[in-house]
Amino acid sequence: MQDLTICGIQTFLHWENREANLAMLATKINSITTSPDIIILPEMFTTGFSMQPERFAEESNAETTEWMKQQAEAKSSVICGSVMIHDKGKYFNRFIWMQPDGFCMTYDKKHLFRMGEENNHYTSGAKQVTISYKGWNIVPLVCYDLRFPVWCRHPEANLMIVVANWPERRKEHWMKLLEARAIENQCYVAGINRVGEDGSTIYYSGNSMVVDPKGERVAYSEHTDCLLEATLNAEEMLHYRSQFPAWKDADDFNLKGS
Repeated sequence: MQDLTICGIQTFLHWENREANLAMLATKINSITTSPDIIILPEMFTTGFSMQPERFAEESNAETTEWMKQQAEAKSSVICGSVMIHDKGKYFNRFIWMQPDGFCMTYDKKHLFRMGEENNHYTSGAKQVTISYKGWNIVPLVCYDLRFPVWCRHPEANLMIVVANWPERRKEHWMKLLEARAIENQCYVAGINRVGEDGSTIYYSGNSMVVDPKGERVAYSEHTDCLLEATLNAEEMLHYRSQFPAWKDADDFNLKGS
């Protein structure tokens, strides 16, 4: 198991404008001077947190998926983030994981943000997902999922990736929950959020961060449009999990419907 390098793109998003967002993100990806293993984009990175999937959702393997494939291959990095997808007559807030070799995995957001009426426009995902990559067990989550510790309980996880459009007015919740998920799972957590105001006049301050298994911040940024880079130390993580193996005492349970 080797160290893992990640780069999160904390950015403003053009409201409901896929072409503008893909062009902007391509420029940012090209500006990365390092060679990260994983590049992380925010939630709904092509549109912002829009409740109009009827107008803007794409079919599986459409333009954005192909764009991610091209970017991943060109950069030799995984590209991941969530977009609105139309699949078999339903709309999903879907996390897409695209590897440089074209291998793709997806995760559909389980917990839909009812206060923003997301549950009235999208279908809830039904399955937890763990991605195996370069010896790491990686768990994808999308925004509101972060509030639900049972869904987020993964003793086998080495890294959780949380992509979000999490408003500034609840930023303290976001930061505390990211740290809590890292502590309880004894894994790294990377939370990548957007910045700026969206078309619903909601402001986002970013507060993107990478948290280590002890709950300590490895990288952090607020308000600014930036690249958040970090190296995840495999040896330190495994040593800590070995010396303080609380993960072995995690409660055994089965989720209904899973």
